[in-house]
Amino acid sequence: MAIVPNSPALAELHHGAPCWVDLATTDLQATTDFYTGLFGWYYSDVDGRTVAVVDGLPVAELVAAAQPSAWTLYLNTPHARATADKAHALGGSVLGEPSELVTVLADPTGAVVGFRHVPSDWVFGTNGHGAYAWAELNTRDGHAADVFFQELCGFEITQIGDGQAVDYTLWAVNGNTVLGRQRMGRAFEPGTPPHWMVYFTAAPEIGADSVATRVLELGGRVTVEPYDTPFGRITVVADHSGAVFSVIDPSRAAPVTEADYAARIDDLDDLDD
Repeated sequence: MAIVPNSPALAELHHGAPCWVDLATTDLQATTDFYTGLFGWYYSDVDGRTVAVVDGLPVAELVAAAQPSAWTLYLNTPHARATADKAHALGGSVLGEPSELVTVLADPTGAVVGFRHVPSDWVFGTNGHGAYAWAELNTRDGHAADVFFQELCGFEITQIGDGQAVDYTLWAVNGNTVLGRQRMGRAFEPGTPPHWMVYFTAAPEIGADSVATRVLELGGRVTVEPYDTPFGRITVVADHSGAVFSVIDPSRAAPVTEADYAARIDDLDDLDD
């Protein structure tokens, strides 16, 4: 499921708003090749960092590492170390030593997310093919996640499901929707851990279906075949190394009945297979 805000940049510098994504990889060349082939990303070396660029704006970072990881979402914070301390006090776990600029933590339900302090001139591209579009937390304890992040970031939280069959909340900053939270239901396999799902945009002239086909050509997997939602056409895929992410074409919004949409949400059970 995805609820793409009217303008992802509306709250970009407010506490708790998405400000960056990165992916750790054991084979930097293979990973840059994959995403260049998929999204047309090109790369800039920024102080030794491999930063992906779309339409001249930075959209993501690829990090050479000893072991691969999932895509990591970063939320803006005025002070990363203070955020780490508060998260710990609220029942979260701080992963590694935080700095004044960056910290990574697990919320009380177990999902990993980063926080970073960004300057006033920070640029995070959110338009164009392959740019960040949306992110949502998938967890089995939706209430605990809502309470934790509301206390940590001051989010305004709105339930848009029925809270039972479909438990999905929107998190907003100053009235601007910035993130979603979905409770994993019975269709998610028991071993699927809580996780953040990052969405990238498919340009209308390319579309989610073509992106899914291209993922296969590049050695990745299509985890959830393209499907229609009121917010756009979505597919869930994994890159050549197994890192899972979603792609949405917001221009393909389609009316879907509540029953059809609830059933489609359940199709996300194979995300981490």
